[in-house]
Amino acid sequence: MAETLEFNDVYQEVKGSMNDGRLRLSRQGIIFKNSKTGKVDNIQAGELTEGIWRRVALGHGLKLLTKNGHVYKYDGFRESEFEKLSDFFKTHYRLELMEKDLCVKGWNWGTVKFGGQLLSFDIGDQPVFEIPLSNVSQCTTGKNEVTLEFHQNDDAEVSLMEVRFYVPPTQEDGVDPVEAFAQNVLSKADVIQATGDAICIFRELQCLTPRGRYDIRIYPTFLHLHGKTFDYKIPYTTVLRLFLLPHKDQRQMFFVISLDPPIKQGQTRYHFLILLFSKDEDISLTLNMNEEEVEKRFEGRLTKNMSGSLYEMVSRVMKALVNRKITVPGNFQGHSGAQCITCSYKASSGLLYPLERGFIYVHKPPVHIRFDEISFVNFARGTTTTRSFDFEIETKQGTQYTFSSIEREEYGKLFDFVNAKKLNIKNRGLKEGMNPSYDEYADSDEDQHDAYLERMKEEGKIREENANDSSDDSGEETDESFNPGEEEEDVAEEFDSNASASSSSNEGDSDRDEKKRKQLKKAKMAKDRKSRKKPTEVKKGKDPNAPKRPMSAYMLWLNASREKIKSDHPGISITDLSKKAGEIWKGMSKEKKEEWDRKAEDARREYEKAMKEYEGGRGESSKR
Repeated sequence: MAETLEFNDVYQEVKGSMNDGRLRLSRQGIIFKNSKTGKVDNIQAGELTEGIWRRVALGHGLKLLTKNGHVYKYDGFRESEFEKLSDFFKTHYRLELMEKDLCVKGWNWGTVKFGGQLLSFDIGDQPVFEIPLSNVSQCTTGKNEVTLEFHQNDDAEVSLMEVRFYVPPTQEDGVDPVEAFAQNVLSKADVIQATGDAICIFRELQCLTPRGRYDIRIYPTFLHLHGKTFDYKIPYTTVLRLFLLPHKDQRQMFFVISLDPPIKQGQTRYHFLILLFSKDEDISLTLNMNEEEVEKRFEGRLTKNMSGSLYEMVSRVMKALVNRKITVPGNFQGHSGAQCITCSYKASSGLLYPLERGFIYVHKPPVHIRFDEISFVNFARGTTTTRSFDFEIETKQGTQYTFSSIEREEYGKLFDFVNAKKLNIKNRGLKEGMNPSYDEYADSDEDQHDAYLERMKEEGKIREENANDSSDDSGEETDESFNPGEEEEDVAEEFDSNASASSSSNEGDSDRDEKKRKQLKKAKMAKDRKSRKKPTEVKKGKDPNAPKRPMSAYMLWLNASREKIKSDHPGISITDLSKKAGEIWKGMSKEKKEEWDRKAEDARREYEKAMKEYEGGRGESSKR
């Protein structure tokens, strides 16, 4: 048997990525050299406690456990190499190399075992998966849940970031299985630990995002948010920016912390931490450090004993520890004198702060947009009322933000601010024929020509002139009083039939006067349209000397029989008389109807003869 075994194509798992290397087994121990990083693992033979051979995704693998709890895994072996390795382990390490397969059943319920720095999820006696606890960056607990978060691996295209375990409650008193699980993880995990006492603690601060009351413990390298339900540890290296923003009511202050990467709770990501303070709330603060340490670390930015407003103390401490400047609003002032604008974003109302280098919206959801990200801005017409307008921002990546329901009085201030910052305004310099995006708010900027406004004024003048020409009573005439569903003839007849009655009735009745004016408007609009549609058409008057048209056979019979029908049916109404006459005529014999047909024919001949004489006489008079 050879004294050493070498495997050149074997590689090791490191934080989810595969790194090639060279594995060498000798009587003294096992050595693995990573070909990418040059790192060397040296395992002494006397430290080995267990060796497991198992089938994995890439061939077969070797799992080694040591006395101090470390776990080493090497994959890429061939199946034929098992006997050679097994004999070598027996001879030199006095260790039985056990074969143990992974469970491939689709179950999600099993037992968790903690062995050294490894968390193993087993079904029966077979492991399903294993988690190196050194890869765990955060461990949070819920009611019956424990969530493990992992360090991000930049070498892998896809990496696992979070795993949740459901821990069923037990009947044992005094033992919380969730806390016991979390403590086992934290004992071996690479989690940010609070070593030593906090520099200072702020109690029961009101937090808008994430919502709730939190104690903030300030440590040298991270910030600890402790709430009733959740805990968050925020390293100072993840803090991008700090903002101190006055509320519009001038009685409160927002302190905003921008984070990247964000803090997480389940599927929710919080890119901003927003604290709300009252200006009247004061605090006396004593740092948990001696004066020499304070002077050495903070170089005069902080002192051991400080007092003042709560928001000033928090912002001052954060600025010193994070070592970033605090952004405050610049010289912008809205219509009411505040340094922000009330508006709505998505479904919630909030405050938009124009800053020196960007915009920030507080608070749900918080939005920060830098000027160098903006492609253009747009002033748009309000969708619900003309008393407000929308302010749209589109970034160079194509993302659009719409801040709606901004009061019209804020237009001039915001336009001047955007113009001074030299941002690209989409609807600047509108021309005739273009569809503009905003209306009369542009008149607040006297130097800016608004073609849309000019066009609307011209159309208004034309409508006034038409109204003055069409009627004498043009003071109250508007387009809205016209109902396009009504027919012209009906409107005119309604006016004609009621004009005398309405004018001679009780003039003191205001309701009747209002009705009269509406009827006048409708009639005038109808006449005006009729005159526009047919300007050359003139209604001919009826000549009283012209011959009367002849009656039909039915009408001749009805005139002759009307009195007889009335006598046969005393008190009959006109409507019923007409119905009765129709029934009698319908039931009349053919011979009797022919008699009335002859009379109607004689009347028609007489009418034609009279018409010829009438037309002949009218033609001679026209010649004269």
